[in-house]
Amino acid sequence: MPDIDIRTTGRAGRITLSRPKALNAMSYDMCMAIDTALRNWREDDAIDLIVIDAEGDKAFCAGGDIADLYASGIKKDFDYGRKFWRDEYRLNALIFEYPKPVVSFLQGFTMGGGVGIGCHGSHRIVGESSKIALPECSIGLIPDIGSSLMLALAPGRLGEYLGTTGHRMDAADAIYAGFADLYIPIAQWPDLIEMLEASGDAGLLADHAQTPPDSKLQQLQPEIDVTFDGETLGDILTNLRHRDTLPDALSNMGRNAPLSMGCTVELLHRLRGENLTLRKALDLEYRFTFRAMEHGDFLEGIRAQIIDKDRNPNWQFQDQIVPAVAVSKMLQPLGPDTLTFEED
Repeated sequence: MPDIDIRTTGRAGRITLSRPKALNAMSYDMCMAIDTALRNWREDDAIDLIVIDAEGDKAFCAGGDIADLYASGIKKDFDYGRKFWRDEYRLNALIFEYPKPVVSFLQGFTMGGGVGIGCHGSHRIVGESSKIALPECSIGLIPDIGSSLMLALAPGRLGEYLGTTGHRMDAADAIYAGFADLYIPIAQWPDLIEMLEASGDAGLLADHAQTPPDSKLQQLQPEIDVTFDGETLGDILTNLRHRDTLPDALSNMGRNAPLSMGCTVELLHRLRGENLTLRKALDLEYRFTFRAMEHGDFLEGIRAQIIDKDRNPNWQFQDQIVPAVAVSKMLQPLGPDTLTFEED
């Protein structure tokens, strides 16, 4: 298919996202093509590792292609979106649990659905241009595609900060927060990929890694921990309004859907603990996205940001006071619609 190039080269299964004019946005068909390839290569003894990269300088993948989701949602057809998210989450789990090394090269923007493809593998490479972010709350979703696992595992309260503000991490921040592994200058990537294809040995990547610049997030960590250490979104907003050390956080959150931010905070609090797994994270995320079109702010967020581009969404709970019952309803179990991971 024209949007993605899947092939085998040497000892590597190769996946290249190839729609740079759309910032390599991930469509449902692209997800399913990756899913099929990974399942085939998993049993292929001729394939030692997987390499995922993308065309263009601007983005590895700037997110999911949401045009079809919106078109179906405004017609009250919520099943397409539920199927999209269900199958995408299963792919995220497949990458995370893959028995062979999965190497991703994350130039430019890696956001939303791009994080699900690029940040669950075993070797996540970033360089000078890398910008990783989870801006889902700005369109009425929550950080999903398994990203809530990484947010819950991030140092201190970085998870709440990154999830509710959509802060863009550079390479050093991404490594510090647990979204990437190795910093390698982008000029070296083509030769490295050829070496991986020829050798099938992901271990050689460590020999080329360099120390990235200092992480700005690490420097902000003490203040983030104090400010975002609230039980609810309301607690965090109160802290921000009484402190003047993270002014961008308050302004960024002011543009986001309050219900989404409230659910993000609650979801991370539920995840932290001894029984944290990716599948548990995806299950909780799916509870929200299953309801996002019908009961959340997703359609309004897309309308304001993408369709009409008026940047003036009419969110639920505009006063940013989100009742606990509203959060609970979005995250309550789905019963027979619960996300499963059985292979069809």
